[in-house]
Amino acid sequence: MEHKSLALADVQFKLQADDRTFTGYASAFNRVDSYGDTIVKGAYAETLQKNGLPKMFFNHRSFDVPIGKWLKAEEDDYGLLLTGEFTPGNRQGEEVRAALKHGTLDSLSIGFSLTKGDYDEATGGRVIRKVDRLRETSIVTFPADKFASIDMASVKSFDDDLEAVKTIRDFEYFLRDVGSFSKGAAQALTARAKVVFGTRDATPDDDGEKMAQILKRLEQLGT
Repeated sequence: MEHKSLALADVQFKLQADDRTFTGYASAFNRVDSYGDTIVKGAYAETLQKNGLPKMFFNHRSFDVPIGKWLKAEEDDYGLLLTGEFTPGNRQGEEVRAALKHGTLDSLSIGFSLTKGDYDEATGGRVIRKVDRLRETSIVTFPADKFASIDMASVKSFDDDLEAVKTIRDFEYFLRDVGSFSKGAAQALTARAKVVFGTRDATPDDDGEKMAQILKRLEQLGT
């Protein structure tokens, strides 16, 4: 599962008069992010219709009880606009709400999945035309540039994402967008790498160098 974040200054976050509901942009369209990726308008339409609203967590902690719920999600010309509500009596939700009011939290992050055909390769990144599933949107301490993890709460989600890795470039994206693995997950990645790389002849070109770099990182993850 990939993560992308916006600072709340860009998100145009607004706490409502009741002090519990808020609106904000979780994603901005047609803007190149720090990974070189661009999300276009319409990318979320199908998943919202098919899968419904995402969950709301703090720092992508999907093992925890959600801190609130998203009431509405809609695309406009700027981006993906969400309306959310903190759960009354949820201790973590109350702490996050207080931190937002104080300005000590200032970022939102979406957790989503892509499949082949959802994006086009572009110079330095991807043009994402469709998000396969918007799984959750979190209020986070650090934006995705500094915060990267993989959601191991759902083994099926990890397995599905891993099964989609079929090329060296897929591995580059997978390892770039996630950063924290259990030993079992690292072993599964290594096994997948052997399957993918086993279908290719070793060459001294860029692909061969990338393969070596990926395998070296996988060895480090498994230790």
